Amino acid sequence: MIPADDISRPETGVQAVPGWEALLAAACRGEGLSTAYQPIVDTSRGTVVGYEALARFPGFREKNPEVWFSAARTYGKSAELESTALRAALAARATLPPNCFLTVNVSPELLTSEEVRGVWRNEGDLGGLVVELTEQTPIDSYLELAPDLNRLRAAGALIAIDDAGAGYAGLRHLLALRPSLIKIDRELVQDVDRDEAKRALIEMLGTFASRVDAWILAEGVERVEELDALVSLGVPLVQGYLLARPAPPWAGLDLDLAHRLTANRPVEHRRLIRDVVEAATTAVSAGQAAAAFAADPGLQSVVLLGGQLRPVSVLDVGAAELGVVSQGMRVNLDTPLAEALARCMTREKASRFEPLLVTDNAGRFAGVARLERMIAALTTTGPKLSGS
Repeated sequence: MIPADDISRPETGVQAVPGWEALLAAACRGEGLSTAYQPIVDTSRGTVVGYEALARFPGFREKNPEVWFSAARTYGKSAELESTALRAALAARATLPPNCFLTVNVSPELLTSEEVRGVWRNEGDLGGLVVELTEQTPIDSYLELAPDLNRLRAAGALIAIDDAGAGYAGLRHLLALRPSLIKIDRELVQDVDRDEAKRALIEMLGTFASRVDAWILAEGVERVEELDALVSLGVPLVQGYLLARPAPPWAGLDLDLAHRLTANRPVEHRRLIRDVVEAATTAVSAGQAAAAFAADPGLQSVVLLGGQLRPVSVLDVGAAELGVVSQGMRVNLDTPLAEALARCMTREKASRFEPLLVTDNAGRFAGVARLERMIAALTTTGPKLSGS
């Protein structure tokens, strides 16, 4: 264990403590630093669908990560410590279960740092990765972050925003970021079963998320009653000590809780994306996509696939050689058609009527869904449309 005799809990503007400089230097080299992974659970299936990577400091006397990152800000070591923590978190990514995603925490103000940019470059394909912007310091405008966020999305990553409903993660920032995952603050989750105002706010966030092509995730679930309330509100993703504590990779879900989530769920007869899914041309590289365009002059787009057959982006005609990509909107095979159409209407006008990328429950590419067929399936009174 690395000693910490001179350790204190520095905050911005406090007097410098010499011992912290040596401790931070060691941690930035990766000494005494590790990662724990907390499961994220799908409430409809009762299964683990993702993990949040959390920095830990077992090699030091001070264990609290918040104290460490506060010290790093005080001593100007934020980018170094955060990039080291990211590399530690991503070290186990290759063994991530194929039906799961991984979320990593990044301070928004560090996205433009070369240290953090270097982490993404080393990873290459970011499919299955969720970059969660955490509330460390307020951000007045995300305009200067747009190029980095666009590069992350183009590489296959999704963007999440932390602590919705608290701090600076207000509606203005949600609209500016258009995240794929919105995390509900623990303050809203706590005692949600007893507080009608909290239930109303979470329900509102859920409606907002469904209209902007996003998922909501309730964190900090610690009581069964809270879990039941969130399930009744239709919250799709949850995490917290009740479900599983942070642990080495890759912990599962208690069977009793899994059965609780899946028991007595009503059967809903709704038209789903799987009713209209169609095959699409795919490629695993831009070069392969260019060859597909050359072989078929009428081909309009190719879906680029990454590891584990996850869709990374859509290449349009001529884009394969130029490297211009669109991340595309993703939906699950079991997404209701009405919900998918509502989400489509929030896209930019230029891409509003593009086909949707459809994935199965393991995140693998299953085909595309065209809006024409979706609308026809909802308006027809005949049999369900089947995929081509």
